[in-house]
Amino acid sequence: MPMRMRRLRRTEALRRMVRETRLDPAQFIWPLFVRSGKGLRAPIGSMPGVSQTSVDELLRDAEKAVAAQIGGILLFGIPDTKDATGSSAWDPRGPVPEAVRAVKREFPHLVVVTDVCMCEYTEHGHCGLLTPSGEVDNDATLELLSREALAHAEAGADIVAPSDMMDLRIGHMRRALDMAGFTQTPIMSYAAKYASAFYGPFREAAESTPTFGDRRSYQMDPANGGEALREVRLDVEEGADILMVKPAGAYLDIIAAVKRDTQMPLAAYQVSGEYSMIKAAAERGWIDGDRAMMESLVAIARAGADMTITYFALEAAAALRNR
Repeated sequence: MPMRMRRLRRTEALRRMVRETRLDPAQFIWPLFVRSGKGLRAPIGSMPGVSQTSVDELLRDAEKAVAAQIGGILLFGIPDTKDATGSSAWDPRGPVPEAVRAVKREFPHLVVVTDVCMCEYTEHGHCGLLTPSGEVDNDATLELLSREALAHAEAGADIVAPSDMMDLRIGHMRRALDMAGFTQTPIMSYAAKYASAFYGPFREAAESTPTFGDRRSYQMDPANGGEALREVRLDVEEGADILMVKPAGAYLDIIAAVKRDTQMPLAAYQVSGEYSMIKAAAERGWIDGDRAMMESLVAIARAGADMTITYFALEAAAALRNR
C-alpha cells in the first residue's frame, strides 16, 4: 500500500509530534544598541520596535531577555565621538563596556556577546584604518580590533564577536586575549559575512553608513558559496569557537553547507532588512507577520543554525510560550 503523507498532518497535535525542527528561546540572541546618557530610548525609524538606548534603559531590556529565557544579547555601541582610528572602540568607559558591566552585575547568568568592529567608531564609517589612498588597511586594523575585544573581555563580556571581515583577525584576537589571561573567552566569528543590501536599516541604528564607497572589498560577494567554506575553515584554524553566517534568510544554502563542512557551533544573523521587510509587509496587511516571523526562524534552524541572532527574539519567545 502506498504511504499517505497527509495522515500525520491531520491535526496540530499530530503535526507537533512529528515536527523535525523545533525552536527554543535559548536559541535566540537579541541585538541591542547602546549609547551614553540616561533615560534614553530613541526609536529607529526603519526598524519598528528597535531603539538606541542608554545603559539604564538597556537594563530594562536585559530584564525582559531574562524573563523570556532567550539565549543572550548582542551589544552594538554608538560612541559620543568618532575619529579616524575609531579610538572610542576600546575606551573602557565607552557604551559597550559600561553596558557589559551593568548587565553582568544585574543579570550574571545572561550571556552577553559584544560586536567587535570599527565602523561605528570611525568618522569615515569603514571597518578599519584607512591607507592614504582610502583603502582599508587590513593588517594595521588587527591591533585595534584586538584592543577593542580586550576592552570588552575586561568588562566581563561572555563572548566577543568580530564582524569586520579583516583577514587573520581571529588568530590575532585569540593571541591577544590569551596573553591577557582571557583564555576562556570564546570568539564568535562573523566568518561568512556578505556585502548585502539587507543591512540598510542597521546602518541607521548603528550610525555606521560609510561616508564614501562601500564594503565590498572586504565583505563577501553574494555570488560566492565555495569562498564561504574557505573563509570559515580559516577561522576555525585560527581559533574561532563559534562561526556565523550573515545574513541568514537569503543564505540558507551557505548555513547548510557550513554546518555540514565544519560541524562547529553555528550562528546565523537574521539581519535588519529581513526583520524590517516582514514588519513592513505585516503592517500593510500583506502577510501574517507572526507566521512569517516564525517560518523564517524555523527555516534558519532547519538549514543548520544552532543559534539565531534576531530582532524578533522577544516576540518569537512569546509566540513559542503561547503555542
